[in-house]
Amino acid sequence: MFQVLSESMAALSFVDIFNCCVFLTFTICYTYQLFYVFVVLTRKAPKHVASKNHKYAVLVAARNERAVIGDLISSIRAQNYPQELIDVYVIADNCTDDTAAIARSAGATVFTRHNKEEVGKGYALDYGLKAIWQEFPNKGYEAYFVFDADNVLDANYFREMNSTFDSGAKASTSYRNSKNFDSNWISSGYGVWFLREAKFLNQARLTLNTSCAVSGTGFFIAADILENAGGWKWHLLTEDIEFSTSSIIDGVRIAYCPTAVLYDEQPISFKDSWNQRFRWAKGFYQVFAHYALGLVKGIFKNERGHKFACYDMLMTISPGMLLSVVSIVFNAVIVVLGFMGVMSTGIAIASSISSIFFCLFNYFMFMFVFGVLTTFVEWNSIRATTRRKVLSMFTFPFFMLTYIPIAIVALFKKCTWKPIAHTISVDVNEYAETEIASNKVVG
Repeated sequence: MFQVLSESMAALSFVDIFNCCVFLTFTICYTYQLFYVFVVLTRKAPKHVASKNHKYAVLVAARNERAVIGDLISSIRAQNYPQELIDVYVIADNCTDDTAAIARSAGATVFTRHNKEEVGKGYALDYGLKAIWQEFPNKGYEAYFVFDADNVLDANYFREMNSTFDSGAKASTSYRNSKNFDSNWISSGYGVWFLREAKFLNQARLTLNTSCAVSGTGFFIAADILENAGGWKWHLLTEDIEFSTSSIIDGVRIAYCPTAVLYDEQPISFKDSWNQRFRWAKGFYQVFAHYALGLVKGIFKNERGHKFACYDMLMTISPGMLLSVVSIVFNAVIVVLGFMGVMSTGIAIASSISSIFFCLFNYFMFMFVFGVLTTFVEWNSIRATTRRKVLSMFTFPFFMLTYIPIAIVALFKKCTWKPIAHTISVDVNEYAETEIASNKVVG
């Protein structure tokens, strides 16, 4: 009897210690992001006023984007910024439609690329950059903007980003909103996530004068950064996160401009969403494998004042989701072994069942709270009906829960780049004068 009790207590102790360690790891590593929320709600983000207008090139990697490429170029041509200082270059990458012709008719310079071996946005950007340097070596661009073909810009986008560049920023991201938030629970899930990233991650980083992170589209990079790199050298599946991580390790601070508004089209089918987020998950694993050690060294050895930025980026690319998955799988194994009779203690089984519930419930509630907070703070910025905004608070946690199977599959399955269809054309005039809530309130 005493031996059975001892074995039961030992099993219980091991299970509880494991679960406690997982919980403490999460708490220690990510509590600082709650401080970010406090910073955004209590402090105003710094503002900059440009002393001069600078000259920019726009890079757009486009593959079969005939439905939307014209809208992006039109929104660039409608900017409250001197048009002679903006040149638009579209890389028609392995297109089988008339994207190139539409882009040319809209006023862009088009480079046509056909390469079935080196597939992905990073390769297209590299091709476009080198084509510009070869064909237009004396243009004198001071920075390069990167957009996706489905984007539409607020009319003051370049004016606001110019202020950030003029303040000395070597790279900067912008406020990423959604033009189809109202489509369904998938598009609204993306929308809330990107608004949360802009408001409660990048704006806090801006306010605290640490480094932000580039996220896919809507950013600029100073010309000297790209020239010193010899082109676009970041070719992992998530080239944006790779660039951000590499830059932070090198001591380059990435800025954020909360007043430069970009609208992005989000997937509306679960298949497209799965493919896209699967690539992101795999890409994050790749970046972690390539750059985690460099970030760890930067935390302790970085001499340029970016130690915290290295830590923050390490937490961003760390596979935290996998820690939750490992915890759930571990406890599920304990439960299965218990029901199979391999383990004799019911206490440990009960502890494991409660831990699985605790893990999933905590993740769900954390995302629910962030979804509610983001939606309320950015309410006036979201282009959707009141019904969709309210529904998004409840569907957002379920959208985020679907990342769990994606994270697991990404561990084992090979990923290849797959295009996401963009079909939502909009009236650019509707986006011409947008005053977002984040310009007026809390930070």
